[in-house]
Formats: sequence, C-alpha cells, structure tokens
Amino acid sequence: MKKHIAFLLLTLSFVNQGFAQSRGIKVGYIDMEYILQNVPDYAEAKSQLEQKAQKWKQDIEAKKVDLAKLKDALKTERVLLTKELIDEREEEIKFQETELLDFQQKRFGPNGDLITQKAVLVKPIQDQVFTAVQDIAEAKKYDYVFDKSSNLTILFAAKRFDISDQVVRVITRAEKREQLTNKQLKDQEAKEFREDVEDANPALAERKKLLEDKKLAREKMIADKKIAAELKKKEKEETRKQLLAEKEAKKNGTVTAKEKNETGKPEGKTSDSTAVADKKSAADQAKAEKAAARSKLIEDRKKALEEKKAKALADREAAKKAKENKTE
Repeated sequence: MKKHIAFLLLTLSFVNQGFAQSRGIKVGYIDMEYILQNVPDYAEAKSQLEQKAQKWKQDIEAKKVDLAKLKDALKTERVLLTKELIDEREEEIKFQETELLDFQQKRFGPNGDLITQKAVLVKPIQDQVFTAVQDIAEAKKYDYVFDKSSNLTILFAAKRFDISDQVVRVITRAEKREQLTNKQLKDQEAKEFREDVEDANPALAERKKLLEDKKLAREKMIADKKIAAELKKKEKEETRKQLLAEKEAKKNGTVTAKEKNETGKPEGKTSDSTAVADKKSAADQAKAEKAAARSKLIEDRKKALEEKKAKALADREAAKKAKENKTE
C-alpha cells in the first residue's frame, strides 16, 4: 500500500511540472528507528520491557528443565511402573508441554505480551513524531516527508534531506519544558531560537564558531596570566616569611630550622663560611622546589584548558557537520 502511495506522489510530482519549475518540490525523510533510539522516554521504557522479556525467557527455560526431568524420570522408572501409573505420568507430561506452548505464545506469539506492549510503548512516540513532522514541514515548506524505516522502498536518500535530528530535538524540547521553571523556560526558548536561526543560516553558525574560538583563546591567556601572578605572589610571600624568620632568629640569638645541621646542632657554632654555604644550598633547593611546583601547576592548568578547548571544538565541529548536512 505504501509503495502505491509513493508511486502516486511521484506521478503527481511529474504531472505538476509547471509548479515544480516555479518553486521546486521539497522532499525530506525521517528514520523512525533512529528517532526512537534517541528519545529518552522510549529508551527507558524499552529497557524495562527488555527486562520483562528476559524474565519470561528464564521462566520458559525453567519450565523446560522441569519437563525434561519428568521425561527422564519416566524413562528410567517405566519398567517398574504399572500401566496406570505410566499413563498418569504421560498425561502429566503432555499437560505441562501444552502449558509451556501456551505460555510461549502468550508472551512471545504474534499477539503476545511482548508485541502488544511494544505497540503501546511506540504509539505515544509515533504521535509526537507525526506532530513534530507536520510542524517542521509547515515551517520549512516541505512538500513530502517519508519514513525511511517503513516498508516504503527508498533506494537512495541523501543525508541533507534527513530531518530526523530536527524531530528528536522538537520532542526533547517539549519534554524539557515540562521540567523547567519560568526563567529556565525563557533561557531554553532563547537557545532554541538561536539553534533554529543557525539551521537556517550556516554562515551565521560559522561566524559564531569563530567568535567562540577567539573567546576560548582569550580565556586561556587570561588564565595563564592569573596562574603566573599567583605563583609569583606565593614566591614573594614565602621569601618574605623566610627573611623575617632569619631576622628574628638573629635578633633573639637563636637559629631557624633550616640552619640546623645533620647532627641537630646549630650552625652558629660552626664556621661562617659553612653556615653561608648551607644557607645558600637550602635556598637553592627551596627555589628549585618552588620552580618545579610552579612548572607542574602551569602544565596541569594548560593541559586542562587544552582538553576543554579540544572537546568544545570537537562538539562544535560535529554540530557544524550535522547542520551543514541539514541545510544542504
């Protein structure tokens, strides 16, 4: 039936050549299977249904095991049983076989629970898809929209005519609106408007991407400067504390922790040259440790910013390709 409808539509398109030459016939298509996989409500409900089906399969396997045990027991004990007992056992086996077949048909038959519940699960999503397709077709002036996953034979379909992502976006937008406050709803509507404008104007999307790249570069430069300033400030503070501690120690006639030698005795009792050398060595070591810590902090921050920038660029590139395919 669907093939006949498609043939009729194509025939009408050739008949209306004058109309086609003046405006052109705009055709799009959707992939219902793709849409269902990307709608969160359907995916969650489908997962629950699959869990039910798995439980039914386990019940069937358990019944098969029980039936096999009855058959093995009858085969082993047949020579010891009377004819009446054998007939009774066979009747029980036959009853359980019939019960097993009925259970399989009830759960997995053509009109079983699995097929029925799948239809119930898909129906609301199909209604949403139908409404979304109508809205998109009216807004973007499509003459025909086909379902690629249906029985309709489509030998080739260019990706740029696929509006499945737009349908998914419309459905998920409606679901999000139900969970948003008034302020969040306004922000969401503004975001949706920008997305629609970008879909209709690829040049605007490209310009927006360039601005965002510049913004990321500027933020990275500011962050690097901030890190360097913080490290410099920290070094100055530590140096100031060290000088104050040494000054206080000289004033009180005591020594600091860094001025102690390996035996625990103050270096004031050693020669002045040894004390100066030890202080210089400790200062060099502290300076090296600070430089290493600073270098590591800068590298970590740079790595985090580069990863963030790479992820943002990858997301925008993927969005750009998808939008280019749609707008083409």
